[in-house]
Amino acid sequence: MNESTYAANDADRRSLTVRKVEGTIERIITDIPAPHTRPVSNPDEQATEIARAAAKRAALLSGSLALPPGPLGLMTVLPDLYLIWQTQRQMVADIFALYDRTAELTRTHMLYCLFRHAATQVLRDVAVRAGQRLVVRQLSAGALSSALKSVGVAVTQRIAGTAASRWIPLIGAVAVGGYAYFDTMQVAKTARRLLEAGDAVEPPA
Repeated sequence: MNESTYAANDADRRSLTVRKVEGTIERIITDIPAPHTRPVSNPDEQATEIARAAAKRAALLSGSLALPPGPLGLMTVLPDLYLIWQTQRQMVADIFALYDRTAELTRTHMLYCLFRHAATQVLRDVAVRAGQRLVVRQLSAGALSSALKSVGVAVTQRIAGTAASRWIPLIGAVAVGGYAYFDTMQVAKTARRLLEAGDAVEPPA
C-alpha cells in the first residue's frame, strides 16, 4: 500500500468515526428523558448530590469498560461514551426538574450542557448574557446539524488524544474513569450556571 492510499484510508476511517460520534450525540440530545426528581425549595444542595452521584456512576462505567487492554479496549470507546452521555443526560434532566424548569429543556440546552466545556469554540455563542440572565439561542435545524458536525469532530479528536491510555492495564482504566468523573461534574456545572442565571429561551434564528 503506497503512502497516498494509506492516507486516504486513514482519512476515511476518521470520517466514519466522526459520523458515528455525531449520530450518537444526535440520539442523545433528541431523546430527553423524564426526570427522576421534583422541584424543591432549595435545589442547590440536591443538585450537588445528583452531580456527584452521576459523576461516580460515569467513572465506574468508563473505568470498567477501559479495563480490557489494547484493541479490545479501543472497541469499547463508543459504547463507553454513549453510556456516559446517557448518565449525563439524565443528570441534566434531573437538575432542571429540581429548579422547576423541565418545560424549558430542549435539544439545544442538552447539547450546550453536555459539550460546552469540550467544544468551547463551537458552542460559545449558543448561550449569551443579557443583563443578569443567560439566554439560550435555540438552533434551527440547519444550525443544529452544523453544530453537531463540529462537536463530533471535537469529540473525535479528544478520543484520539486519549486512546493511548487504553493500552495501559489498570492505570489506563483509572485515568479514563477519573476523566469521566471530571467531565460529568463539568456538565453539571454548565447546567447549574444556566439555571442559576435565570436562563431564558430564544426561538430559532
